Amino acid sequence: MTSVRIAGVGMIPFCKPGKHQPYRVMASKAIKLALADAGLEAKWIQQAYGAYIYGDSTSAQHAFYDVCQSGIPIINVNNNCSSGSTALFLARQAVLSGQVECALAFGFEEMQPGALGSHWQDRESPFERLDPVLHQFNAPHGPIALRAFGAAGRHYMDKYHVGADIFAKVAEKSRRHAINNPYSMFSTPLTYQQVLDDKVIYDNYLTRLMACPPTCGAAAVIVCSEAFARQHSLSSQVKILAQAMATDTELSWQDPIYAVGKGMSQRAAQQVYEDAGVSPNDIDVIELHDCFTPNEVITYEALGLCPEGGAAQFIADGDNTYGGRYVIGPSGGLMSKGHPIGATGLAQCTELTWHLRGQAGHRQVDNAKLALQHNVGLGGAVVVTLYGV
Repeated sequence: MTSVRIAGVGMIPFCKPGKHQPYRVMASKAIKLALADAGLEAKWIQQAYGAYIYGDSTSAQHAFYDVCQSGIPIINVNNNCSSGSTALFLARQAVLSGQVECALAFGFEEMQPGALGSHWQDRESPFERLDPVLHQFNAPHGPIALRAFGAAGRHYMDKYHVGADIFAKVAEKSRRHAINNPYSMFSTPLTYQQVLDDKVIYDNYLTRLMACPPTCGAAAVIVCSEAFARQHSLSSQVKILAQAMATDTELSWQDPIYAVGKGMSQRAAQQVYEDAGVSPNDIDVIELHDCFTPNEVITYEALGLCPEGGAAQFIADGDNTYGGRYVIGPSGGLMSKGHPIGATGLAQCTELTWHLRGQAGHRQVDNAKLALQHNVGLGGAVVVTLYGV
């Protein structure tokens, strides 16, 4: 077996902290939507993987029990911002191994307002490995994600002699896409000048509108074997054609661009292309991890969508939007849809599944046949997944 079928997907609209329901309610709603989408009953799920980073252990069980208490294995997954895709990675492996025929990956998050922070001040942080490279590149003090992605963006500008306007243009593109997404938290138009003129939050260049907001929400994906799909007459033809996970090498602690995942993304993407026998030129639609717009720019090159240092021209040519070479972030991405960490990767999968089925409404990418997903977490891990019909 070389492919796994996406049997069903579901997500709820993301919202600002304080306006959300309890995580078990959000998660159980997303799971029920995925079951309804697949046309399956919960009793057919043989394993479940629940992703989140802010919550007590066994929160995944607590959420799943609102749907079904069937005694199946339920695994709690925490891999920072790549948690949702890591849950999908594990669910796919379970099916590929032959241990199960049908598995569930779901993710949820109740987040707090403001920048991400650690809840564990009495022990070592895994982000301590980042400190030397951030100090070397004169990153100001502040929240770790802002320091890391801010330093990466500054280093990219210095290395390739480009201005912050490229990051602002990416933010404008993302918001333009989000206008057609009923699941997006932000849906009002935005000009790149508005992005540049917004409140600066890092190093005299990175503004608030270049960073995604903390949000709450949930998403779920059911995967199954081809035999299970035939047995249950499942209609969805979307398959996971290839998938790879990668983690840091020592280069991550020498260059801020690699510290935020460029090397991991390159290696995972290359593995996916090789396994599926495709090239980046074959891809139609992409959801990538745009937690900060500098990371979207860096990821263009990491995924092989444009040459090293070629992102500015790639953006100027419109090759990241409708009418160009790729449609990147048709959902509006993390920048507009939001980033409830445990749910993000599974929301990306849901969006791409809708495009491959032709169910994406006014944001539909015409004749989409191959879709690529990229989800990265500091510390670190990246998952790259190729979907096709």
